[in-house]
Amino acid sequence: MPTNGKIGDMSVYIAAPAHPKAAIIVVPEIFGINAGIAEKCDQLAAAGYLALAPEIFWRFAPGVELNPDVAAELQQAFGYFGQYDATDGVYDTEASIKAIRAGVAGHAPIAKVGLVGYCLGGKLAYLAACRTDIDVSVGYYAVGVDAMLDESHAIARPLMLHIAGEDGFVDKAAQAAMHAGLGAHPRVTLHDYPGLDHGFATQHGARRDAAGAELADARTSAFFAEHLA
Repeated sequence: MPTNGKIGDMSVYIAAPAHPKAAIIVVPEIFGINAGIAEKCDQLAAAGYLALAPEIFWRFAPGVELNPDVAAELQQAFGYFGQYDATDGVYDTEASIKAIRAGVAGHAPIAKVGLVGYCLGGKLAYLAACRTDIDVSVGYYAVGVDAMLDESHAIARPLMLHIAGEDGFVDKAAQAAMHAGLGAHPRVTLHDYPGLDHGFATQHGARRDAAGAELADARTSAFFAEHLA
């Protein structure tokens, strides 16, 4: 059953089966814990995982739940993104990992923890792989990774990145830099989606590409099954 909880002052959405086989942190896009993110958590719970979505903007905009298909809400999200410090996101990820392994919101401790993130959350998936002891990470259309490739030497656990070929926020030069910097890394798997734009794997709305989302999600599911067993 889905529940709402807290890790310190940070609100989290949790969905879990009775006996989770592992846990997955679900880091939202800049739109907060909206219906799509809650649905992703619910799907992971149905697959046997405890899924926990942290409220990324809790320090300055608690309770954010936005729709990217509404122009005013999209601009509101961009404003929050401009205020956000990704280092705080790493701290929140570390807090979430520790809480899950200690037993979060009344659930039994879970040793193995993965992370999946979207957009800004995809950037945090990369940073989690570089800076934390997360067991496995997956990032969808991660922004800003090309500017952080100097950290790639610290990646110690498996990382998968889904790259949208026509991403309006990750241009061709950034994509090429990601391939040049990460393509040969033994712990990194890169998947390209030619012709698809940022947000193609969202659960709902105009940005979704069903075929691309289903392919990426199947790859993610297999990656978690392999590395969280």
